[in-house]
Amino acid sequence: MAPATDKKRKHAAENTSPHKKAKKDEPIKKDKGKARATPAESEFQVVKASLVISIPPAFTADPSRGALEMLDSMVMRYIPAFQGVVLSHSHLEFLSRAAQIRNECPFLVCKIGFSATVWHPHIGQKLVGKINLSSPDHISLLLHRTFNVSIPRRHIPEGQWEFEYGAAENDPEFGPAAADAEADEDEKPVESDTGGRWVHHLTREPLGRDAKYLSFTVIGLTIANDMLSLIGSIQPDPFDPRHDAAPSRLQEAEDEEEDLPAAPFRASASDDEDADIAKVDQEEEEDAEGLLQKLGREADKVAAKAAKKEKKKKDGESKKEKKRKREAEAAPVEAPQPVEGKKKRRKGSAL
Repeated sequence: MAPATDKKRKHAAENTSPHKKAKKDEPIKKDKGKARATPAESEFQVVKASLVISIPPAFTADPSRGALEMLDSMVMRYIPAFQGVVLSHSHLEFLSRAAQIRNECPFLVCKIGFSATVWHPHIGQKLVGKINLSSPDHISLLLHRTFNVSIPRRHIPEGQWEFEYGAAENDPEFGPAAADAEADEDEKPVESDTGGRWVHHLTREPLGRDAKYLSFTVIGLTIANDMLSLIGSIQPDPFDPRHDAAPSRLQEAEDEEEDLPAAPFRASASDDEDADIAKVDQEEEEDAEGLLQKLGREADKVAAKAAKKEKKKKDGESKKEKKRKREAEAAPVEAPQPVEGKKKRRKGSAL
């Protein structure tokens, strides 16, 4: 009996040891929570949703068809309730046995449930897209051959990558016409890239290499016309505030000078061309001076006409005044009756 009691005591001592207590407190790290959060890291999600819809009277005999058509109208559109683009739907079911007809509206109001596959990218997520356009201002990518991604210039490492211009469109040797001619000869499609590309400043290796696949970090979402597009970054620290700061006018001017070709037009022009340009500039200046002189002469004519009209008006007024004075001087003056005649009448009347 004694060995059995010793085993029980030993087992109880092991269960009550400090080491065992420490192991019991370890689950505070919540490792299982990380496992649950892993599906949220995916850009595709399957969401179980419910929706109240109004089925038109044309689908009274087959309400399921009307509900499916309404769900089809949501495909490839950004739905704010899902915070993503609906790619497909399935498992349609009516959550009520009867539909409602409210007031005089003939539509069938009912509640449905369905599963939706949603493209739901989020900020900070790393994705891979294919480069379809490169320019000095940005890089455009196509994600899953459907969604657009734009990487601005400020989110491209400046000291590591630089833009290399391609052939001009009207170049008969390296332009699209030459690529088409080669395709006709070899009877194989030839990709012509005339817009240029981003290359490494040391190895001259193109960004994305030959496959043109590029990994980026999502830093912004743009929603327009029920479509979702992404803003990406290939900076090692994509959320650094320095990348989002707007460049100054001086910096923009310097960037434009750097983007100009190595041999500008004026530097490669001959003396005759410079003389022709100077002659054209002189002719334009002379034309401008002639136009100003013509406008000045027209203004002087208008002023002279106005002065002449004013003078004529004053002359007419002075002539009328002189005529009025002459008529006043020529008019006869009535002589006053003598006073003596009045006195004689009075005397006569007295007599």
